[in-house]
Amino acid sequence: MEDRSEETGYERLGGKKLSLVDVVAQSVGFMGPVFSAAFLIPLIVGVISASGKGAGVAAPLSVLLAAVGVFALGWIVAQYAKRIHAAGSLYDYVSNGLGSTVGSASGWLYYSGTMVLDAGLGVLVGGYIHDTLDLEFHHPVMPVWAWSLLFAAMVFVVLSLGVQISTRVQLTLALVSAVVVLVFFVKVIVDLGSANDVARAFSPSSSDLGWSGILFGILYGVLIFVGFETAANLAEETGEPKREIPRAVLLSVGVVTVFYLIAAYAQVAGFGFDMATIGATAGAPLFALGAPTAAGGFGSVMIDRILELVVLLDILAVGVGAAVASTRGVFAMARDRRLPASLATVSPRYGTPTGAIVLLTIVNLAFIALNEFFTDVLALPGFPHYFSVFAWASTFGGFALVVVYLMMSIGALVGISREPNKGGVVIAAIIGIALTLGAIYGSFYKVQSPTLLAPWIAVAWLAVGLLVTLLVKGRTPASQTLADLRSDREVYP
Repeated sequence: MEDRSEETGYERLGGKKLSLVDVVAQSVGFMGPVFSAAFLIPLIVGVISASGKGAGVAAPLSVLLAAVGVFALGWIVAQYAKRIHAAGSLYDYVSNGLGSTVGSASGWLYYSGTMVLDAGLGVLVGGYIHDTLDLEFHHPVMPVWAWSLLFAAMVFVVLSLGVQISTRVQLTLALVSAVVVLVFFVKVIVDLGSANDVARAFSPSSSDLGWSGILFGILYGVLIFVGFETAANLAEETGEPKREIPRAVLLSVGVVTVFYLIAAYAQVAGFGFDMATIGATAGAPLFALGAPTAAGGFGSVMIDRILELVVLLDILAVGVGAAVASTRGVFAMARDRRLPASLATVSPRYGTPTGAIVLLTIVNLAFIALNEFFTDVLALPGFPHYFSVFAWASTFGGFALVVVYLMMSIGALVGISREPNKGGVVIAAIIGIALTLGAIYGSFYKVQSPTLLAPWIAVAWLAVGLLVTLLVKGRTPASQTLADLRSDREVYP
């Protein structure tokens, strides 16, 4: 790889090798459609939410409305992506709208959130593999911490060998798992025959709580789309970023929306639109549907095991996606000297951000140690500790990203105010602001400790980031200095 850093004084990532397929894989991989279908759609239904509220059997309607809101956020990202092509993504977008101080603080929160989310996924992977092997074969092979270490090592190797390896791994994992689960959901719908009732699934009156339940479903629905924007983190390594990144963001939201609508419908229709039956699945309706017909499912022992496997594959895809987004963002902020310069170190052979990769690995190891040696910390009654740690990490990460979406939406009223479609900017910003404020409210409403600590710690961490930003001024962002990282249009007005 040609080293261009000495010419400009700014560190550079590898060449522009990525295509539309690669950047779509990044966004879809991070969203984790199969993982979300298995563990987050039950939140929308309301069977496992902290508030006890959700859309009930009208969950598909909440998914659809949440998708409309996320599409508005995606449209804002797409407009920025036409102008700014740096690895910093939302950090640069917020800076463009609200100034470098707020933008840097948002980057501090955003990339901390993605790193913590990745570390929590590592702990979840370890526990999930251990407990699944123990349940199915009564032989977990290795302890939880060993499986988690294996995950951390895999992420380190994949990230280090080049960005194309990372995106192709995500593409393979996410595509295989999504196709398998989609085929299963279609089977469930076909097997239902005349028992299907699409109109009921999209009727507000189907929710036991009416529009109140629908709205809570929308708030939780935002979580299944978290990460939709992360294709933008790869703009610097994409062949035609001005064209491909906007397309990737909007295409990813559209494709995943179709998957989620089918998944949500199958999971409520498969149980006869009966909330009591859905509630009896212990928050895992996907696996209950995959159970043998004698047990009330639509599958078999083999199908259930296949579902367990593909859910794991999708969790791995989410982990790689979060890792890619984290390392590119940390690199971008370090290159702008908002973080220590050592974190902007780049591999001369692969063009990967080695300093940021090492930092992410340290965070992963810290969470593995937390799960193994501090079993009372973050513990949730009735759940294994690895799940409690993941629940806290995912709450922190999801909340951090939603707060930054809010900042981006507010900043869009200034940052892309010169967009010819000014009416579109205003409408998208208003929808984005309303959606994210609602999601933030849902992060606090009736949530108990220790999960409740996650959003409060995120708020405190944002305050720390703001203080650091005020003390560490950094230098002119690379997105302003390097010609290939911006379009011909003026940015940072």
